[in-house]
Amino acid sequence: MEPESGASTSRNPSQVSWRNLSRNLLLAYQSFGVVYGDLSTSPLYVYRSVFIGNLQDHQTPDAIFGAFSLIFWTLTLIPLLKYVFILLSADDNGEGGTFALYSLLCRHAKFSLLPNQQAADEELSAYKYGPSGVSPSSLPLKRFLEKHKKSRTALLIVVLLGACMVIGDGVLTPAISVLSSVSGLQAAEHKLTNGEVLLFACVILVGLFALQHCGTHRVAFLFAPIVIIWLISIFVIGVYNTIRWNPKIVSAFSPHYIVKFFHETGKEGWISLGGVLLAITGTEAMFADLGHFTASSIRLAFAFFVYPCLVVQYMGQAAFLSKNLDNIPQSFYASIPERVFWPVFIIATLAAIVASQAIITATFSIVKQCHALGCFPRVKVVHTSRHIYGQIYVPEINWILMILTLSVAIGFQDTTVIGNAYGLACMTVMFITTFLMALVIIFVWQRSFLLAAGFLLFFWFIEGVYLSSALMKVPQAGWVSLVLSFIFMAIMFIWHYGTRKKYNFDLHNKVSLKWLLGLGPSLGIVRVPGIGLVYSELATGVPAIFSHFVTNLPAFHNVLVFVCVKSVPVPFVAPEERFLIGRICPRPYRMYRCIVRYGYKDIQRDDGNFENQLIRSIAEFIQMEAVEPQFSSSENTSFDGRMAVISTRSVESSSSLIVSEEEASGAANSIQSSKSLTLQSLRSAYDDENPQVRRRQVRFQLSASLQMDSSVREELLDLIQAKEAGVAYIMGHSYVKARRSSSYLKKLVIDIGYSFLRKNCRGPAVALNIPHISLIEVGMIYYV
Repeated sequence: MEPESGASTSRNPSQVSWRNLSRNLLLAYQSFGVVYGDLSTSPLYVYRSVFIGNLQDHQTPDAIFGAFSLIFWTLTLIPLLKYVFILLSADDNGEGGTFALYSLLCRHAKFSLLPNQQAADEELSAYKYGPSGVSPSSLPLKRFLEKHKKSRTALLIVVLLGACMVIGDGVLTPAISVLSSVSGLQAAEHKLTNGEVLLFACVILVGLFALQHCGTHRVAFLFAPIVIIWLISIFVIGVYNTIRWNPKIVSAFSPHYIVKFFHETGKEGWISLGGVLLAITGTEAMFADLGHFTASSIRLAFAFFVYPCLVVQYMGQAAFLSKNLDNIPQSFYASIPERVFWPVFIIATLAAIVASQAIITATFSIVKQCHALGCFPRVKVVHTSRHIYGQIYVPEINWILMILTLSVAIGFQDTTVIGNAYGLACMTVMFITTFLMALVIIFVWQRSFLLAAGFLLFFWFIEGVYLSSALMKVPQAGWVSLVLSFIFMAIMFIWHYGTRKKYNFDLHNKVSLKWLLGLGPSLGIVRVPGIGLVYSELATGVPAIFSHFVTNLPAFHNVLVFVCVKSVPVPFVAPEERFLIGRICPRPYRMYRCIVRYGYKDIQRDDGNFENQLIRSIAEFIQMEAVEPQFSSSENTSFDGRMAVISTRSVESSSSLIVSEEEASGAANSIQSSKSLTLQSLRSAYDDENPQVRRRQVRFQLSASLQMDSSVREELLDLIQAKEAGVAYIMGHSYVKARRSSSYLKKLVIDIGYSFLRKNCRGPAVALNIPHISLIEVGMIYYV
């Protein structure tokens, strides 16, 4: 019997490895439609961008060989070596991209500028991802960056610049991809004018942006086959052109031809690198979209399929052009055999649409992450899929992108000119990623300075050469990337600056706990039935709007909960770790604090269950406090006491509260506890106008069989009665203004810039899914 059991044990690892392999193969297949659309459509315009312009006088077979050698080694060193073998290992709980690197750095060193950060956040399971501890060699640099706020601000600006360049890609990728693909019409039908081809491209672009609200999940299953068929097509065409036109092109794998290329072309060859770098545009998507797949699946897809197909296609195009130099302006479509021209044209157009779709979706995600960092105004986020997490649509950004993309396409009409701006944006993102990765090697991986410096200098040298070439194209439309980045950076800076100033005002004008304690449990006013949820950005203390409210109104709710919704530097917060519950003032005051934590990739869903989860969490905290003395506030300790993580899963299994649910079919049910006929009629009208927001009526009862202290039972009964009486949401309706003594620049930023953004973005109540009928706003002026 023993050998049999040994044999079954030995089979388990192989079964596990086979499951992992099959899972990675499936994810690799799915990644083609999301990750590789942009990278795989680059052959449409690379050779044209290299040779049209500065290399008009160097269109020779040797120059073609040199250009292919440059493309091959660029594809090998940056996408394959840097991204596939190195960068994909620097994930943040499986997530990738610029924000993932920044998040890792913020957790392993105190680089974060997010307000409301607490020691309790470091206990999150996602927070502890990666090695712990600090390498002695990195301590001096770590202390320097933590001590100087300007260095941390500079780091955030670098990250935001990368984000702005990605948003710029969201404008330029659809324009250059669609224009390049439909340019094949002119290659086939010479009668077509530039205006007619441009009109066709604009129709595709408008249709692409107009259909964004439907979500990509309905057609996403087509994306992977389209890109795979496209890659196979260009691979076969590449093999055909190599064999037919010039098999000697294989010798261009030698870097000798790069030296020869620069020797012959000189400065013009260096400037033409702005066209060569277009061969690697879209590479950042391999890292940025890591969260949807696995590092192994992306490595498999690129190394064994995408990379060989692209290399062979560029080789085939170079073989064709070396014998047909007059066809450089239409290099890709001219190299296609006539018999397969129209099928390839159709699949090229579809592949360009897939590439555009991927970058548009990535732009929505980037904007959402910038908002989580407090660096972008509140925008409407629509979930386009119930089943695929993270599929979002941002209407305002979508239409802005469409207008900008059409402006670029109509304004320039030439893919070579648009490529100048596109290349600058992509290379800037790669340059920034290399810098952040070097910091990750030091602070997160805790490797030596020499290794990080070697990585930084090696890739910065390569990318710096390309970036300097791209910067030379600034007068020839390269300025578009800089202008777009400047506009979005200005928006981000103004919003972040205004938000920080407002938060600092709240922080320095908190209500004194001594003042609250002096008022007594009644707070010197009438306490009426119900729960008041006071929203604030403060994670500690009582906000100034509360004192403003109680000094102007003679009554307040029996139960008060100060709610803070905040972002933490992790991609996702597990639902069971989302709520932090604590108490403010002694037990008779019935005042609590609730902190709701979200990661930078978390999506706040309006599931209508927040109130019920909050009541359950507070009830659990009340009982926990009675059992665990470290959470109870004695008279000698701070009355803004310790907070506890309340797991929603453990709360739902708790037997202290009996929960009964019924469908709220009308106004009478939804407000059956309301004493006011006016409120009933208002709510009835609201329900009639908003049938989609009707919720199930949830009622709480205290279990009679449960043994507990009388004071705990009394507090739980008060909580249940307050919930039955109704919940009101109290928020500050703030007006932020610069002080009279402020500089002219500060007044311009706060009084005009920040004020404009606040008036034209979504209100905080709408962003937090607060029901308008239950909202009380307290007007306040912030002089910052």
